[in-house]
Amino acid sequence: MVLLAAVGWLGALTATTGSLAATLGAAGLGAAAAAVVWGRAGRRAGLTAVAALVVFVAVATAAGVRAQRVGANPLTRLAVVRAEVVVCGTVTDDPRRLQARFGDEALVRLSVTQVAWGAEVVRLRQPVVVFAPTTWLGVPLGASVRVGGHLAPSTEGDVAATLTTHDPPKVTSAPDPWWRASGRVRVALRQSVSGLPSDRRVLVPALVDGDDAGLDPSLQDDFRTTGLTHLLAVSGTNLTLVVGFALVVARWLRVRGRWLYVVGAAGIAGFVLVARAEPSVLRAAVMGTVALVGMGVNGRDRGTRTLGVATVVLLLIDPALATAFGFALSVLATAGILLLAPGWRDALARWLPRWLAEAVAVPAAAQLACTPLIAVISGQVSLVAVLANLLAAPAVGPATVLGLVGGLVTLVVPSVGRLVGAGAGWCVAWIIEVARHTAALPTPAIGWGSGPVAIASLVVVSAGAAVLGPRLIRRRTTGLACCGVLVAAVLVRVPTPGWPPDDWLMVVCDVGQGDGLVLATGSPHTAVVVDAGPDPRSMDDCLSDLGISRVPLVVLTHFHADHVDGLSGVLDGREVHGLEVSRLADPPAGVAEVRDDAGEAGLTPQVAPYATSRRIGDLTLEAVWPLPGSPTVGPGDGSTANNASVVLLARIRGVTFFLGGDVEPEGQATLAAMLPGLHVDVLKVPHHGSRYQDVAFLQSLGARLAVISVGADNDYGHPAAATVAALESTGARVLRTDRDGSIAVVEHGGRLATVTTPR
Repeated sequence: MVLLAAVGWLGALTATTGSLAATLGAAGLGAAAAAVVWGRAGRRAGLTAVAALVVFVAVATAAGVRAQRVGANPLTRLAVVRAEVVVCGTVTDDPRRLQARFGDEALVRLSVTQVAWGAEVVRLRQPVVVFAPTTWLGVPLGASVRVGGHLAPSTEGDVAATLTTHDPPKVTSAPDPWWRASGRVRVALRQSVSGLPSDRRVLVPALVDGDDAGLDPSLQDDFRTTGLTHLLAVSGTNLTLVVGFALVVARWLRVRGRWLYVVGAAGIAGFVLVARAEPSVLRAAVMGTVALVGMGVNGRDRGTRTLGVATVVLLLIDPALATAFGFALSVLATAGILLLAPGWRDALARWLPRWLAEAVAVPAAAQLACTPLIAVISGQVSLVAVLANLLAAPAVGPATVLGLVGGLVTLVVPSVGRLVGAGAGWCVAWIIEVARHTAALPTPAIGWGSGPVAIASLVVVSAGAAVLGPRLIRRRTTGLACCGVLVAAVLVRVPTPGWPPDDWLMVVCDVGQGDGLVLATGSPHTAVVVDAGPDPRSMDDCLSDLGISRVPLVVLTHFHADHVDGLSGVLDGREVHGLEVSRLADPPAGVAEVRDDAGEAGLTPQVAPYATSRRIGDLTLEAVWPLPGSPTVGPGDGSTANNASVVLLARIRGVTFFLGGDVEPEGQATLAAMLPGLHVDVLKVPHHGSRYQDVAFLQSLGARLAVISVGADNDYGHPAAATVAALESTGARVLRTDRDGSIAVVEHGGRLATVTTPR
């Protein structure tokens, strides 16, 4: 079954990423190979080869049929011409809030059953993504709706089209009873923890049903760094805990025999309803079921076979899973637990208590199996994942079970439910502390790279660790030595060769999706900071690597979270003398955060003085935007705050920098009229390189170097290919932090150069 699963995966990949000719060619080669195997290896091996061929063809056919159904239908054809239509359909996922250029909007997934345009009406069943006003956020899952708008082609392979509407929702029928019941459970779950601190209030529902809406981005980064992100999404672990708890209760109530299977099936169905029957949830339910099978008698063999069967079935149902990282990670983690963990546990049990050996072996095996793919996604290898999972594990089960019980009890007796929810909150408090403290270690992860050579070498290293690991940890001396090496690697910060470079002028810190700039002043350990990024730790690490302990001035261009949330990382442990901000005090949440962080450091934010040239050591700084008299109160629409960004001209040792914050085309056009003939050497591209630019103005600056501060795989499409191409067409060299890491601008003998950190 493992072989058939691998062949099925290959069939799905071939059909979804290759051509029909490639798929048919692979099937032909498979048929020839099956015939050869049958003739040379006998009937048994021949039957296995034939079964593999059948699975390959079946999954490839399913992928082709699905692609044809989604890609060739009336909705797809209407989307090409941007037709105005009216559709009827059912909401298939909870609406989600999106940040857009002109304010927030809702993303709603529909299963469209009818589309009308002109006098034509067609019945069908196709998935559509709707971009709608925020009034749609209250539409419940399972509701039937009618909506009009304009279609457009979709970039998602499993979505027929997108629909943009400005109309409020028109619900034609309420959700089915089971969806209403699951919705009440989810609401009750959040009510049971409503009195807890914000992080705990979000993490308890995330553990139970994957609902992590409102989680602090910095805490999310800590979970990612420490290998705990599986706790924030619906995973097989969630189902194993929930269904396992149901079975324990059933046994306590003297349920025996086949009725236990009924309880298990009901638990799985209830879990899927509460967590939502979307592909990731169904995948987690299947993998959790495999884990439950693996816990039984002869679990390793039965679990492995069940994993193979489950993989083939899921690929037949949804061949697009073959290209989904989440699915691959689920399969790899489950396979690691089934195949590697028993050997590691038995080796450790020679000198450790068996319960502790198992507690170490399970997360270590899952992490090792997933390590190469995680490196493909993030370019990093976590060194603290096993430790973090080991420390967090004792609290995960109680937090999940108490959270579920708290939600269910809240439906009946809210006061008792909140008491149980408080217990879940105490458990997740420990998990949060584990994530934060392990992520704060000097080297929680190392940059590995995601190129073919790097990944191939990591696969070899991981395979070697899987084979040699049990031999090394079988003895106390070598086992403790391995632990000592890992602890030393985590506690000692790995230096980056050649970083920081001598005589750097400006550093664009790799802070993710945000801005964090450091300007040299010519004095040792002293620099001016412009924006602080979204994460205090990333900003603090960047400044520490540069050896900065004194900051004469911090300038926050505007109050969006991706520019100000990291301010505490600048202020903590450093001598900071001044803080300047934009005139526009918007959005209010960002203003309040800056005020609080500054107050704790004894600073009072001041508006950046317009057109005043100031000298700080070798650095000359002048704010050329926003204009005096511009608004100080905004509507909170996002775009207004961007256009009120403090725009700076900086000059260091003869090199001129244009630092544009997030200023948008309207502000750029005004600057072009105010500053005719302005030329600079280095351009910090505004708004993370978005497509909303006055391209003619940016090109007119004549920069030799353009730098873009942007997060990898961000949801905004930054930087826009058109913006990058327009800058490169002027001869400028374009660097970006999502690919190049932190970027240092240096100058030698009148020549501009850059040094970057590896990602």
